[in-house]
Amino acid sequence: MTEKSTIDQILEHNARFVEEHEYEQFKTDKYPDKKLAVVSCMDTRLTALLMAALGLKNGDAKIIKVAGAEVSHPFGSVMRSLLIAVCELGVEDIMIVAHTNCGAQHMSGEGMVSDMLRLGVSADHIKMAHHCGIDFDQWLAGFGDTEEAVRKSVDVVRNHPVMPPHVRVAGFIMDSETGELLRVAD
Repeated sequence: MTEKSTIDQILEHNARFVEEHEYEQFKTDKYPDKKLAVVSCMDTRLTALLMAALGLKNGDAKIIKVAGAEVSHPFGSVMRSLLIAVCELGVEDIMIVAHTNCGAQHMSGEGMVSDMLRLGVSADHIKMAHHCGIDFDQWLAGFGDTEEAVRKSVDVVRNHPVMPPHVRVAGFIMDSETGELLRVAD
């Protein structure tokens, strides 16, 4: 007998979750009660810690999780999500929350390409992406200085040409163990 995959185990849990009406404790609507959006890292240490450390519960905020908590492109999916949160869902405050000891901090395009090859991605596909204009060193690079990366993301959001001017944007670094916030950008 083969072992069940993680996805199969999740699907079994989900069926029980729905059957037993466990979802009822999470009922809310699409509008964030605190008119808040948080851009945070996808790091597993922040899955529950972020919500607890910020005193948030389901329905309080729009949470956008992305490697490094970076708003890396002014017209990318993170910025699109923030604009939707502000313009369609009433968000008035945005927090950019990076964290200590982030795995995305010291990534390199060269290292990622090496990992791709090791994991079975064809060298021809990597070459094709490069010929299509993908600069792996830029696209997959880490950010080095966490404070500077937060300031840069805050700047992208705050000075975005179509971000409504009333929106407040602040940047923080969270301690990955304690949840303590250090404000680095107002």
